[in-house]
Amino acid sequence: MLPGGGFALDNEESIGRRLALISVSVGALLAAAKILVGIKAGSTSVVSDGLEAAGDVLSSAIVYAGLWVAAKPPDREHPYGHGRYEILSGLAIGAMLLLTGSGILWHGLTSSGETSQIQAYALYPLAAAVIIKTALATLKFRTGRRIASTSLEADAWHDLTDLLSTFVASIAVLLTLTNPRRFGAADRLGSMIIGLVILFLSIRVVRRTIDQLVDTMPNATKMVEIRKAALSVPGALGIEKCFARRTGLKYHVDLHLEVDPGLTVRESHEIATRVRFAVTANVRWVADVLVHVEPSPFPVTAARAGAAEIAHGK
Repeated sequence: MLPGGGFALDNEESIGRRLALISVSVGALLAAAKILVGIKAGSTSVVSDGLEAAGDVLSSAIVYAGLWVAAKPPDREHPYGHGRYEILSGLAIGAMLLLTGSGILWHGLTSSGETSQIQAYALYPLAAAVIIKTALATLKFRTGRRIASTSLEADAWHDLTDLLSTFVASIAVLLTLTNPRRFGAADRLGSMIIGLVILFLSIRVVRRTIDQLVDTMPNATKMVEIRKAALSVPGALGIEKCFARRTGLKYHVDLHLEVDPGLTVRESHEIATRVRFAVTANVRWVADVLVHVEPSPFPVTAARAGAAEIAHGK
């Protein structure tokens, strides 16, 4: 395995792609069932839920494509790799959620207020969706957090919107079936609520992916992990600056390392190299580290002896 966990990263991306492909296949069947049954049963909310599920299918396809492109190794034009395509796919999912929610809400607002007779079998695809989507969302959240995939977590949130919309559609259909005269507008109102839920979650997904595209720093706990790993190397006296930016599933780090100003260039370089490998080996979410050596304002004579031992492989 490579110091930065290259083989492990390839395996993680492969897991993400397989999960996205399974989600596309299952979601397509559920979406088709909801739309067809909703139309035949006369339920606007079930049709709306089916349209949301169709958006979920497309988003899973985008996740698959994003993870596939992100898995490409660095090249001359992309020295940091292709990982940000995975982040862009998360942004695309957020945009799709926004459009889907707006369309469903608009349809609910502009549709006729007349009620229609709803058939009880409209509940069948909704019940199946609850079981399947719960399992998929749970698996995507766990996998997305384990491999630090923005798009996979965004897709899991999309599955949750599908669950929420399915729950709303189920309540709307049950109310209408229980008392069509009293709750005649429940089906149309359920459709509008689904649109609002999707809009709310789309804003959350878009904001999170934009934060990553503009190089938002990771949280303080993660930065402490980097500093701890770097300072564990003999001869590393301090860290003047430390920045990290996300380039896909992992981060690239810029680190200003303080060493004894009395060291030779070779000795300083050896310490910097050890720091780079220490961080990538101990902090699994870091892809690479660029170390810039700075003279420490508090030189330690012992550091020179330690660096000499490193340089001679002792």
